[in-house]
Amino acid sequence: MKRSYHISEVPAAIGVSELLRLDYNPLCRKPKKVHILALGDVGMTMLLGLRLLGADVIQSLGICDINTNNTERLEMEMNQVRYPFAGTADASYPMLPPVGIIDEASLFACDVFIFCASKGVPPVGVVGDVRMSQLEANLELVRHAAALAGEAAFKGLVCIVSDPVDPLCRAFFMESGLRPAQIQGYGLGVMNARACYYAERNEAYSRYLTEGRAFGPHGQDLVLADSLSEYNDVLSRQLTGLVVHANSMVRELGYKPYIAPALSSAALSILLTLRGQWHYGSVYLGDAGNGAYFGVKNRMTEQGPVYEDAAVCSLLYERLKQAYVNLAELPWK
Repeated sequence: MKRSYHISEVPAAIGVSELLRLDYNPLCRKPKKVHILALGDVGMTMLLGLRLLGADVIQSLGICDINTNNTERLEMEMNQVRYPFAGTADASYPMLPPVGIIDEASLFACDVFIFCASKGVPPVGVVGDVRMSQLEANLELVRHAAALAGEAAFKGLVCIVSDPVDPLCRAFFMESGLRPAQIQGYGLGVMNARACYYAERNEAYSRYLTEGRAFGPHGQDLVLADSLSEYNDVLSRQLTGLVVHANSMVRELGYKPYIAPALSSAALSILLTLRGQWHYGSVYLGDAGNGAYFGVKNRMTEQGPVYEDAAVCSLLYERLKQAYVNLAELPWK
């Protein structure tokens, strides 16, 4: 029996024999013009994180929303968030990237496009994994944006933040005609952060902090491994269950769980991408017509995105394979 497997072998489960190469770098120009579509709770919080922390890699932030009062308010308030004395001769503080209002026609006149649009976000009081309930409504929105990207012959990076991240990434890829390396999903970062939260509070899961990994989708099929080298299936599944239901615990307190996703999955992970550093995100594993965007540790290089093709044991591989197959079977149109 084979002792170990690799992430790159998972697509064989759906008959993919040769993976599309992720050999395109959509982030050639520095610093980046970043445009954001839709600024609800997640988009607004992410915008704040990008402005505060992204001065080294972001030239400007363009915002677009159907609610013009919202964009006008955010243009004022975000540009009023700044360091004192920035830009003066005696200051060492950075000038933060300016925030400006853009229209739909200008969405893809940028280097990085971030999709935060969402329909039918479940209200406070709804418990359980609500992400998949948004798939049908958000597919319509992502297809519209993908068509605009295709018409603009967009050459930059598309960041999908809206739920469910992974099938929306595939829909954007299939509908836009863009290269698979141009699209990445940002939902796994917060799952890793939540795993760390629980690992810090329970010694049984503490190995995750130094040896663990997160894989797969931002939802029920999430796969956490407490350790790559000494994987414990029982502990890993227990930790995965805690993390998957963490958003329900916030909802039970009467709040929408958007702060950690907006910062850990979106703002911080997108900035790491722009800097070419390791982060969690969903990249395409498949061929031209069959595959899925799958969450892994990855980074952007001059040749394109590179993911950690980790060696895993058979028990962990079976979990990864099932999560990938489930993603591949989800509708994207």
